[in-house]
Amino acid sequence: MNRWKKRALSLSALVLAAGAVLLVFSLQPEIAPVAPPQASQFSAEQIARGKTLAALGDCKVCHTRTGGQVDAGGMAFNTQFGTIYSSNITPDVATGIGSWSYPAFKRAMRYGINREGHYLYPAFPYTSFTLTRDDDLQDLYAWLMVQPAVSYRPPKTELHFPFNVRQGMFAWNWLFLTPGPLPVNPQHSEEWNRGAYLGESLGHCSACHSPRNLAGAEKGGSHHLSGGIVDGWSVPALNSHSPAPIAWNHQQLMQFMRTGFASSHGVAAGPMAPVIAEGLSQLPEDDLRAIATWLASFQPPWPDHGKEVSIQAEQQMMLANSPGARQFAGSCMACHAQNTGPKLYGVRPSLMLNSNLYSDSPDNLIRIVLDGIQHPATPELGSMPGFRYQLNNQQIAVLLNYLRTDLAQRASWPDLQNRIEQIRQQTEDKS
Repeated sequence: MNRWKKRALSLSALVLAAGAVLLVFSLQPEIAPVAPPQASQFSAEQIARGKTLAALGDCKVCHTRTGGQVDAGGMAFNTQFGTIYSSNITPDVATGIGSWSYPAFKRAMRYGINREGHYLYPAFPYTSFTLTRDDDLQDLYAWLMVQPAVSYRPPKTELHFPFNVRQGMFAWNWLFLTPGPLPVNPQHSEEWNRGAYLGESLGHCSACHSPRNLAGAEKGGSHHLSGGIVDGWSVPALNSHSPAPIAWNHQQLMQFMRTGFASSHGVAAGPMAPVIAEGLSQLPEDDLRAIATWLASFQPPWPDHGKEVSIQAEQQMMLANSPGARQFAGSCMACHAQNTGPKLYGVRPSLMLNSNLYSDSPDNLIRIVLDGIQHPATPELGSMPGFRYQLNNQQIAVLLNYLRTDLAQRASWPDLQNRIEQIRQQTEDKS
């Protein structure tokens, strides 16, 4: 046997040995099943706190499929690794978490390992949930265990090789999971620390608002809260990387989290709308105030001159006579540029201040123009009609270029018409 063959065999043996060691260390024991806890085991106060924590964690948003029963799972998450389906977190014994003890629940939340000892994928944001304190996890467990049990088995998650090998998550966790709870930052106030705790743990803001690396893990450091991509939507940065022309202040953050609308920034749409509807809008005022204090600390010290800019923008819209301005007048002005006359149902956000106009990507605006906002974060906002069947790609491109160049004073998005066609096809209802 020549020297190269010996080296190849030695390397193969080393790889196999390393794989065997990894397999041994990655094996996790099953936690024995229990009878579903009775509601009498939990206090009314514990259940009430758990309800608020479930809203903070957006449990209902991710664990309820369209047309399905609450928390029964089955929502599809399309990732670059394949499709992941959310699990049933109702207390059904056969298909949900009814047989889970609190230690089993805690292990899933802290380490991403279910009762049977199987690794979970980080589409379930245990990398954030791990920061949650024990008392809050106990309250959340109490709330989930007193909800109606639903017998439903979600579709099986299907990922590409090698990501379909769940044991590989042992290495992923070793690289990217830092178990909590979140430490207190002595350089900030008690309210700031409360907001950081709520936003970083169960609130898992960074799960959507931070970019991810090739392994699907959140990027930290200066990338933390600097924006991401969710279901084809561009998720804006919550820090100084925000494209918004006006920095978020405490009042605007409070208003947006409570209602889904901030006059200097726009309306919640896409994946953010249900987060407001089912989550943030349900939180106590003190919790929202704390989160706003935390988020506001990431904002640059820009002057808040939104009202003046908005007035100038509306005047510009009324005077312009370009093809884009005429398209805007025919399709949008009735709701987005009313200086006088009767007020229509819902809010009338100034498009001049919409953060999407200042983004590097036109995708969010394209999606909104095509399909509107049919399910607003709160009913008071009113809905917006879509123009998928009223405007062709060229008309939408003319409109968006006008908003981008004339109002936002930014360079036009390249190859816009082709991008509109791509998103039109991707979002077409095939039913």
